[in-house]
Amino acid sequence: MTANMWRSECGCPAFYPGTRYRALQGGRQYLGLYKTESLASFTSEAYRAAFQHQTPWSVASLEKMRDPMRRVCAVEAVTGQGCGSHLCIFVLPSAASEALHARVLQLGAQLAEQPGFVRSSLLTPDAELSSPLPKESRENRRMLPMLLIESSDAEAGLRLSEQAAEALNMPAADAWHYALGWQLTAQELTS
Repeated sequence: MTANMWRSECGCPAFYPGTRYRALQGGRQYLGLYKTESLASFTSEAYRAAFQHQTPWSVASLEKMRDPMRRVCAVEAVTGQGCGSHLCIFVLPSAASEALHARVLQLGAQLAEQPGFVRSSLLTPDAELSSPLPKESRENRRMLPMLLIESSDAEAGLRLSEQAAEALNMPAADAWHYALGWQLTAQELTS
């Protein structure tokens, strides 16, 4: 993959960094996270135009995907800042609520005291904006919130995920673990 190919994914105005991860344990083989200024970015003319006129690379990449999943989410209950080299994801079993938001904030504060913690957040899917990818199954598309925990290394990621699993009353094996592949920021696109 070249930088020009990354641009097609990250070059839309109002989109911040595009980050790609590779699975270490659980989850899909690859994970792409693209951050925006707000959910309104997904209804902008610029996004609509980019979506309707995708590059040949993007179209070919979509065709190669196996078991893809697209979720457009609000990023909430953020603790910490920055981007960790490792990411842990828990798909939470219940719908988003004020109680879940508070629980994730409290958990984030506890995790932030541990070595290797970088950032935690709650991703809440927007069902209307989360249109499926071409090869995504339309059956049982569940819009469940996700807890993301970013850490400075794999060992910290495992430790933090075990602590989070205990606090959430979930099996630690339910966590998906990823390693950072690359990140492209808006500043790099303009330089």
